[in-house]
This record gives sequence, C-alpha cells and structure tokens, in this order.
Amino acid sequence: MDVNYIDSYSYPRLLGPQFPGSPGGFPGSPGGQQAPTSPPPAFIPQQQTATPFAVDPGAISLCLFRNTYIWLRNGSSFWYFPIFVGPRSVAGFRWNGRFWTIFGIDTRQIVSFTCF
Repeated sequence: MDVNYIDSYSYPRLLGPQFPGSPGGFPGSPGGQQAPTSPPPAFIPQQQTATPFAVDPGAISLCLFRNTYIWLRNGSSFWYFPIFVGPRSVAGFRWNGRFWTIFGIDTRQIVSFTCF
C-alpha cells in the first residue's frame, strides 16, 4: 500500500469512529459532513494542463464540497468529494464505482484536478 494514501482501515485513529447512522459524519468537518448522497457525474472530464509540482492547497480548496475529478502521478484517476484541505493533504470521499468511501491523499501525488 502506498503510504501517501489514508484510509479508515489503516489509520482509524486519524479518521475517528464511523458508524452507520451515527451523527457527526467525518470528524472536523462543518456540520459533520456525510458522504454525498448521489453518485458523481456520469462522464469523465478531459484532463487539463498538468502541473509539474505539488498541487497548491489553496487551489484545490476551491473544490471543497464539490464533485471533483482527480488525476494522480501513478496514472489513476477518479471522482472525489473533498471536505478538508490541509497544508499537504486533502480528505474526503472517493467514488469507487458503486459508493463513496473515505479517502485522503497527499497533494504531492495529484497531477491535476477539475471540479464541478
């Protein structure tokens, strides 16, 4: 497993307890943000110009609480719903094709992104 990724199984103390139906949602998020209730758009957007260095947290913070498509340095890409941006990481929910899962990523691994 790549150490740049954070998930609730590897780092349960970072994400806190998550129980179905429990109030609070994702710890530290405004209003206890829960995963989105609908799937992301059905299309894959065209990738824009890639950045040579790490993604600026200020830039990706404009995508908070919005459907965001992310391209990573390792070639993978996916729909994401960011709810927290730190100095070098983003936390939120990743669409796995069927449902949203808690997911965090180091901003240095993001090549580009676009939000809707």
